[in-house]
Amino acid sequence: MMKPGTRLKSAVCDAEIMIIKIAESVELTCGGQLMSEAPEKTEGDADSMHGCLIGKRYVNAEETIEVLCVKSGDGSLYYEGQELMTKDTKKLPSSD
Repeated sequence: MMKPGTRLKSAVCDAEIMIIKIAESVELTCGGQLMSEAPEKTEGDADSMHGCLIGKRYVNAEETIEVLCVKSGDGSLYYEGQELMTKDTKKLPSSD
């Protein structure tokens, strides 16, 4: 059972994520391969290798899942076959 705080690693690159928000146990992939806490290294799907950046939060369109990239990698993050996109940052109010 995945829950907030769970760290997952990619099987195709150096990427690591931490789950921030999750509705249920889901299938998260990176570079076309399932992510896990201790994956065996394998080849990635070339069409799924757009990269993920450290410090960025990734969400699906409905924002039912949110993950934080804690280590950059070459693979793209997917949830149930849907590519996750970077979460828009909120502008802080000015301190004038």
